[in-house]
Amino acid sequence: MVKLNKIYTRTGDDGTTGLVRGPRRSKADLRVEAFGTVDEANSFIGMARLHTTTMPKFDRVLARIQNDLFDLGSDLATPGEDPAGSPPSLRIVPAQAEWLEQQIDIYNEALKPLTSFVLPGGTQLAVALHLARTVARRAERLVVALVAVEPDINKDALIYLNRLSDLMFVMARVANANGESDVLWTPGKFRGGG
Repeated sequence: MVKLNKIYTRTGDDGTTGLVRGPRRSKADLRVEAFGTVDEANSFIGMARLHTTTMPKFDRVLARIQNDLFDLGSDLATPGEDPAGSPPSLRIVPAQAEWLEQQIDIYNEALKPLTSFVLPGGTQLAVALHLARTVARRAERLVVALVAVEPDINKDALIYLNRLSDLMFVMARVANANGESDVLWTPGKFRGGG
C-alpha cells in the first residue's frame, strides 16, 4: 500500500530522486526520464478522458490504461533483481500487453484501411489521443535506450509501450467518426506555394 503524507521532502533539491531501491539518481538519468515520460503519457490520457463523457466504453479502456501505466512506472523505477526473501516487485506482465492487442483488434475492426498517413487533428478526443500516442512513443524510445545501458529492464514494459501507442492511434481514428473525420496527409501539397 502506498502512503504519502508529505508532498515535499526536500531530498530532491540536489537534483536527485529516489528509486524503489538502489542509490539515488540524477533527475536527468535515463531511467528517470523513462518513467517520467510514462507519467506524462498518463497525464495526456487523463486529458483525453475529459472528452469521453458520451463514450463510457472508451473511458473504461483509458481508465484501465492509466492504472497500468502506474504499474509500468513502478516497474521502471525498480532496478535490478528482487533481493532474496523479499516480495516480488511490481512488473508489467504479458497479459497487460495482450489486453491492449485485444482492444486494438476490437476498435480497428470498424475502420477502413488507410490510404495516407493521418495528421493529428479532428475531434478534441482524437487530438488528445494523438498526443498520448506520441508521448508513449517517446517513452518507448527512452526505454529502448535504457535497455542498451541497463539490460535488466523488463522486456514486457517495452512491448506494453509499443502496443499502447498503436491503441492510441486506433482509438483516435475511432474518435474521428471511425476515421471519416481523419485529417489525412497530402504529400507535397504545398510545395508549389499557396
